[in-house]
Amino acid sequence: MAEAAIRLEGGPHESTFMEEVMKALPEGGNLNLCLTCGACSSGCPASGIEGMDPRKFLRMAALGLDEEVTKHRWVWCCTQCRRCVHACPMSIDIPRLVFNARARWPREERPKGIRGSCDAAVNNETNSAMGAGSEDFKFVVEDVLEEVHENQPRFKDMEVPINKEGAEYFLNQNSREPVTEPDEMVPLWKIMHMAGADWTYGTAGWAAENYCMFLSDEENWEKIVRNKVKAVDDLGVKYWLNTE
Repeated sequence: MAEAAIRLEGGPHESTFMEEVMKALPEGGNLNLCLTCGACSSGCPASGIEGMDPRKFLRMAALGLDEEVTKHRWVWCCTQCRRCVHACPMSIDIPRLVFNARARWPREERPKGIRGSCDAAVNNETNSAMGAGSEDFKFVVEDVLEEVHENQPRFKDMEVPINKEGAEYFLNQNSREPVTEPDEMVPLWKIMHMAGADWTYGTAGWAAENYCMFLSDEENWEKIVRNKVKAVDDLGVKYWLNTE
């Protein structure tokens, strides 16, 4: 897509898109308080990509350029890190504006990778975006733990509980680790062990990621969160720790 430039013909346009987003946010997300200071763009990892940055995106929305804003590919470059919100002296919620712009895209036209990860997570009880199942996860955890016990005497007594009822903490794990980098799970286990934490994984709802949020698929985003909450409640765990 060609770089978007701010061109106004016949004066400012009326922005129905921005008005709709403001109605959905507490105090309108402060979207009408922009000082055009540029603080949002200075720390944005997506600033300059596709010829766009947070300040320009917000100003285009404010000026009523709904067509250009809601169809610009830059919305898929935003990481939703919220640096712009924290840097902004007016605490303007630009990521929420981006989220709603993504939601305007037909689902089949949204990025294939994010869409596929969302669908994979929705279609299994683990909510793994990589499609990892419960038994696979359990096998990898037990295999890696056995290796730690054999090769690291200091942690020969370390436990990694799965489906422990009544534990204090339910821990989620990004499914990239057990699928592609299983050893990356170990540092977190060691932290929990050294802290003496009473914790557990679950075979259901263990995956920490939720690509449906990035896809702006609110229905499936909520479905995944509710499944994870159910997994925590079913084990009677007090606190839910999500590593994402």
